[in-house]
Amino acid sequence: MSGPRILVVDDESEIRGLLQEILADEGYDVESAADAAEARSRRVKHEPDLILLDIWMPDTDGITLLREWAQSLSGLPCPVVMMSGHGSVETAVEATRLGAFDFIEKPLSLAKLLRTVERALESGKHKRQVPRAMSAPVVAPVGKSRVMQALREQVHQVAPHDASVLLIGETGTGREAFARYVHSISKRGAGPFVTIIAAGVGDEHATALMNGSESAEGVRAGLLEQANGGVLFVNGLEDLSPAVQRLLLAGLESRSFLRVGGQRPVPLDVRLICSARPGIDQPGESRSVRVDLLAHLNVIKLNIPPLRDYAEDVPDLLRYYVDRLVDDEQLHFRRFGVAAQNRLRNYPWPGNVSELKSLVKRLLILGGPEEIGLDEVERELAAQTQSSEPLVKQDLLALPLREAREQFERAYLQQQLILCNGKVGQLAKRVGMERTHLYRKLRLLGVDFRQSLDD
Repeated sequence: MSGPRILVVDDESEIRGLLQEILADEGYDVESAADAAEARSRRVKHEPDLILLDIWMPDTDGITLLREWAQSLSGLPCPVVMMSGHGSVETAVEATRLGAFDFIEKPLSLAKLLRTVERALESGKHKRQVPRAMSAPVVAPVGKSRVMQALREQVHQVAPHDASVLLIGETGTGREAFARYVHSISKRGAGPFVTIIAAGVGDEHATALMNGSESAEGVRAGLLEQANGGVLFVNGLEDLSPAVQRLLLAGLESRSFLRVGGQRPVPLDVRLICSARPGIDQPGESRSVRVDLLAHLNVIKLNIPPLRDYAEDVPDLLRYYVDRLVDDEQLHFRRFGVAAQNRLRNYPWPGNVSELKSLVKRLLILGGPEEIGLDEVERELAAQTQSSEPLVKQDLLALPLREAREQFERAYLQQQLILCNGKVGQLAKRVGMERTHLYRKLRLLGVDFRQSLDD
């Protein structure tokens, strides 16, 4: 019987070889990957109990890969230990924030490495002991509102077909959750669901990443090949580089692709689902995406609404995320009081469902009385909307340009509105915008200005 499975991800062959030898001698079953693309493939095939992940890699860095796994619907697949020879406090903090179990520096101390591996495996043991059949299924999007009922009906209409789907919605609206739901109820439901984080894939090495490669040493499957028989989900279409767009379009049109170093085309059998922010399908906004590619993707378009458009479902969402976090992460159960629920129904939720989930998780982690009252909710909302942290210190560099711009504009206008004592007329003069345009901008960004409409 083999020991716990460990995946070592490092672009230095000497490090991979050394770690494989050391860990195999300790009785572990060790696999290795030289880059992010190979790591994605081996993670799916071998289901490791622990991942040792290098930060500095040529195609996609370890932090970006960690963020990709952490932000997926199922979260991190197992404990992840980050490795780096050029680490910093900021990098370690970011890795921890994203859910990494620990951070170890190179050159590696053998004693510390083995201790860390033992602790990480022990922490993940309970999760790995849960049978695969008992893992949480993909559930239908939550909500009884007409908006959500109509959207679920649309999803059930399009899921059985193989046509490409374009999910349009603001950041945080749960576009990936909808993509996974479409996949789960389709005829491809038993096949793979492979995600491309568009902003994390540049032109360099794009062909090898997408199409894979082959040589005398063997075949390295690219993302297209990994998704064969299932779904390829492009997260953030507007941020997809020109080279990847070209490769994707070529594969869709020919229904095949050619690996780097290969001689024969490989058949392509995937369904493409993409997410994008509002405006991607408008002529003035779609210049970053090839017109011919957009035509392929625009066969079926689903608009994912912002949470403020179905605020009546907020109480159901609060209960859903409390139950899910209590079950999945063994957090202490708490429930939202009626006054707290009513307050959150009237909050504009600029970060949409992702912001709601983060609020619920924060309140469960902090703990307190079983009932979450209005005062506690007000304190949390005040801390979010009136943060004294300077805008330049917020983590905008980790975001795609458009998302960073939206976040900056939202925070900028919220702070300016406070300085104007909530008066939109004064705000218009202060920021140099025509008042009608300013109202439209505030609504688009989800900034709560309704209390100031009669100023």
